[in-house]
Amino acid sequence: MKKIFQIILLTLIVTACNNTEKTKVYYMPDYGIYPNTAENISPLFDDFLKILHDDTSVYDRVEIVFEKGAYQFHEDGATRREYYISNHDQVNPKKVGMALDDVKNLVFNGNGSDFIFYGRMLPLSLVNSTNCKLSNFSIDFAKPQISQVEIIENRGENGIVFKPDTSVNCRINEDGMFESYGENWKLVQGLAMAFEKETHRIVYNSSDVLVNTKNVEMLTDKDSSVVYYAPLWNNGLLIPGTIVTLRTWERPAPGIFISQNKDTYIENVKVHYAEGMALLAQLCDNINIDKFYVCFKGENDPRYFTTQADATHFSGCRGKITVQNGFYEAMMDDAINVHGTYLKVIKIVDDHTLIGRYMHNQSWGFPWGEKGDKVVFVASNTMEIIGDTNIIENILPYDKPTEKGAHEFSITFKNALNDEVAEAQSVGIENIDWTPSVEFLNNVVKNNRARGALFSTPKDVLVSHNVFDHTSGSAILLCGDCNGWYETGACRNVVISDNTFINPLTNMFQFTNAVISIYPEIPDLKNQVKYFHGGNGGGVKIIGNTFEYFDKPIVYAKSLDGLLFENNTIKTTYDYKPFHFNQNYFIFERVVNVTIQNNNFDKGFDPSTDVVYREP
Repeated sequence: MKKIFQIILLTLIVTACNNTEKTKVYYMPDYGIYPNTAENISPLFDDFLKILHDDTSVYDRVEIVFEKGAYQFHEDGATRREYYISNHDQVNPKKVGMALDDVKNLVFNGNGSDFIFYGRMLPLSLVNSTNCKLSNFSIDFAKPQISQVEIIENRGENGIVFKPDTSVNCRINEDGMFESYGENWKLVQGLAMAFEKETHRIVYNSSDVLVNTKNVEMLTDKDSSVVYYAPLWNNGLLIPGTIVTLRTWERPAPGIFISQNKDTYIENVKVHYAEGMALLAQLCDNINIDKFYVCFKGENDPRYFTTQADATHFSGCRGKITVQNGFYEAMMDDAINVHGTYLKVIKIVDDHTLIGRYMHNQSWGFPWGEKGDKVVFVASNTMEIIGDTNIIENILPYDKPTEKGAHEFSITFKNALNDEVAEAQSVGIENIDWTPSVEFLNNVVKNNRARGALFSTPKDVLVSHNVFDHTSGSAILLCGDCNGWYETGACRNVVISDNTFINPLTNMFQFTNAVISIYPEIPDLKNQVKYFHGGNGGGVKIIGNTFEYFDKPIVYAKSLDGLLFENNTIKTTYDYKPFHFNQNYFIFERVVNVTIQNNNFDKGFDPSTDVVYREP
């Protein structure tokens, strides 16, 4: 009997091993999906996914393989999905080119293919998956919603003459304004970024450029090409030859959307354009990204822009996020942003229950927490933690039947709410279980708008061996805000080491007080008692970096306990004139436990004048 039991057990083990190791490979030509044709792939790939789900089990390892080439995806026949995506416009349904939902042990191998999209699509989604990998492909749009033009003549107060790039479909609309259009979209763009034609760098001290094309006229240039004259568009910085990228604030969808996944891998993927982020990840556990590129299509690409917003953005994730060996250029926002989202307390129901609400108009509609999660409460005015850490006993959508599309949640806690929470005028709730550690390693960030890298997480952050080259705004920002963006949270232990900063901060944007800006939004800093960032022997360590910079401000910090600035080299460049309002190497507001030592300043360093402590 014992022997029979052992044989049965061995058979079960062998069967289980065979099941876990089984791999099914799906070659796209076998399903009518061929490269380099004019055929719309959207409905074909949707049909394939139905076959895939019917044909596979949870035990299968699956690989999807494309034949190398170009594939065209249109809105017609695309999958429709109701996705609520952090830091994007919540317009639904989304038209998705490739919707990889509810998959496990999947490898998606583009084999070096180019996926080209039309209209306003979400190119690829990976939702509710486990142990999946995306690799070896690029994403682009045939007609981006950013319109590139060149300044032909600047007539001062009498307006500007500009020439659209040949890739731009444009016209004068019924309101007498310059309008660009594509498949199922049309836009009048009211702002822009200006780039130097030869260097592709954002024009010094230009920041966001306002655009007014009312009463625009169509003219013929001396070489008989069509140009436009905007008599009400005035900007002295836009000299002839300047390349201007006309845009809006709209963000309908990212290039890649990953949500509620565990163990996601992305390798050797390029995004040339997306109308939102290149990559948006939310509510994911462990993400490893290697060789992700947000970039032009080679040296001869005529474009001066890539994405409408960030290159990579991580909202409400946990575990470990690794982003390494990447290249990020010409985005209209940051290379990486990591944060959670505060809910605002809008009602106390009883001593254990409250109603919390998503506040920002681009961040709502997705789950916020689950039973067993630990939370802390933050006073919005001072950004101080109040009361005790508590545990979610139950959480339900309050204004919708399900979490999908919800703004508000009814949350019941294991322990009674502290009086401080009940009595405070404005309180945010932070889910501290859904916070990741982050490594940002060996990346290049260049010629982009706003900032280089943003981190708002209490877990360990390592930023090492990166190059921040003309990031336009601050190279690194540590933020935290329970009043506007509602993005958590405090950084406890951040190491910034062995990076090179080349002429960052040539323009002013939000939170750009220095090359490294530690800038939580605290309305009532004067009455703050605790410190927002750092504490418990942690803080921010800036070690062994090289700053090649034309201006003065290196570090600005607010509400920080613990700062080490050691073994760094500061070299003065003369590529631009100093312009920043902050003309000190260091400015600190409510900062304690500071050590500045063993650094090399080529113009010398005097702590008595170069380090400024300000009173709130």
